[in-house]
Amino acid sequence: MTSEEREIRAVHSSWIDAVNAGDLTHLLTVLAEDVVLLSPGQAPAGREGFSSTFTTAHKQMQIRCISELEEVVVVGEVAYTRSRDALSVVPRESGKAAQFAGYRMTVYRKQRDGRWLLSRDVHTLSAVA
Repeated sequence: MTSEEREIRAVHSSWIDAVNAGDLTHLLTVLAEDVVLLSPGQAPAGREGFSSTFTTAHKQMQIRCISELEEVVVVGEVAYTRSRDALSVVPRESGKAAQFAGYRMTVYRKQRDGRWLLSRDVHTLSAVA
């Protein structure tokens, strides 16, 4: 495993940890300024849309994500990952818990300062019966 691949894996892990902790501040530190996030049935979102959706979701629900990296590919200053994700969502007030599962592709770009930032992301998470 190359040092770049280890760095991408570390960014991925810190992303999942921050999602589970509801740590929007950390998440924004690993998002590129021009990030595009694609979710089924929704318009593409950038940093602002992500921030709003994330904050609202974490106020309403406890979210627990498990993500298993299945592939990490680094080509120069661009990298992508493919992962298998499982998400559990439990309402904070009342309501029924839900489970989601699917796959995710994430594109990272290496910055001038050497950091890898999440640039593009798309997932296929859907409800588990």
